[in-house]
Amino acid sequence: MSFTELNHLSDYDNVLVVDANGITTFYDLADLHILKHIGLKPEEFLRKSVTSFYKNLSIEDSTLMTVLRTGKPLWNAEQELTSNNGFTYTSRSSTFPIHNGTSIVGAIEFSKHYYQKEDIQLLDQFASHKMYRKNNTIYTIDNLISQSCVMEEIKNKIRKVSSTDSTILINGETGTGKEIVAQSIHNLSNRYTQPFVSINCGEIPSTFIEHILFGTEKDTLTATPDILGILEQANGGTIFLDEISALDIKLQAKLLKVIEDKLIRRVGGKQDIHLNIRVIAATNENPDKLMREKLLREDLYYRLSVFQLDLPRLSDRKEDITALIHYFIEFYNRHMQIKIERLDNQVLLAFQQYNWPGNVREFKNAMETAYNNASSKEVNINDIPAKIRNYSSVLEKTTFSENNFNLKDKVEEYEKNLIVIELNNTGGKLAETARRLGISKQLLKYKMEKYDLR
Repeated sequence: MSFTELNHLSDYDNVLVVDANGITTFYDLADLHILKHIGLKPEEFLRKSVTSFYKNLSIEDSTLMTVLRTGKPLWNAEQELTSNNGFTYTSRSSTFPIHNGTSIVGAIEFSKHYYQKEDIQLLDQFASHKMYRKNNTIYTIDNLISQSCVMEEIKNKIRKVSSTDSTILINGETGTGKEIVAQSIHNLSNRYTQPFVSINCGEIPSTFIEHILFGTEKDTLTATPDILGILEQANGGTIFLDEISALDIKLQAKLLKVIEDKLIRRVGGKQDIHLNIRVIAATNENPDKLMREKLLREDLYYRLSVFQLDLPRLSDRKEDITALIHYFIEFYNRHMQIKIERLDNQVLLAFQQYNWPGNVREFKNAMETAYNNASSKEVNINDIPAKIRNYSSVLEKTTFSENNFNLKDKVEEYEKNLIVIELNNTGGKLAETARRLGISKQLLKYKMEKYDLR
């Protein structure tokens, strides 16, 4: 097997091993949610015939069984698989026999799954960094897609603070990437082999949140078992408390003591338990406003904000839209049974003009909508959400009907939009962009600086 062929295996996401009889002995999936959709629990996928999970897979058709039978590897075989519960997806795989001397004792298959448009939501929890998902994370700093100076500065801060154990407060509107930042910090730290445990404090009823955080001690009268709270579950690793201001003020005081002393006591318990955890918290509202409204204790805020990261809105870093477009096209093209090559110029303009109140999360949803609607390799204006294309239309009409029409501003706005379009069309290649615009590369760089399009 050549080095090129071996390197090709890194393109695959999943690994499956069977014995000489085609019985599954090991698997490692980039997205365990696939098991749920084919109607299986993790333990049910082991010690079963590989053909038993699918309606349309026979011993003759199975790539693994074929390799066991012939002893020859199969490269880049594509199969459409329909599980017993009717879920269908496409699998592309390379499969190899496992030898013990001259005997074939099993087979190993490396695969990638592709989904239909209607199943695009299955990619939400897809772990692109396969090693890190062992610690409950799916993101690293590579998932913070940007080319703007403000986000590059934030990435540098993340790299620096990751080497410490300081508490961190992440402040940013909904959809700005707080969870990605928290997981990035954990995976860059020395705690990356330990668990990352996340909880949204605003989604848990106040009557249960203390039990969920601190756990409960066994009650001999009611035979209630010990329940490990998420603070204990994160021991050795990182606890991420999203929407921290949703916690009751009294519970905030108890949490402050945990941060200070690294000790907890389960509900109903009589002994303190020592913890080794890093605490990262987040809020989607201005902390000063939350403190004024008595929703966030000042002492807790000052303890959490030993290091504070303020994430910008997407509308404040629109130069990142080009990078986000290319990222999501590449991501969905890798996992969907549809290939998009480009966005129509009208779409590019609409994306630049829209204010993105839902930030990057809304942008991702807009790209997902486009993939569901697209009927060709190009996304056109009718493929994106109506809210975005209508905003662009209204903005254009409003702008050109203003009494204080400024020709210089309009010319510069038009010039900026043309540069954005060509940068998108060339994938950010400056020389090719300059050639298409009919200007020198030096002049293009000057105009990109002028319009903050780094």
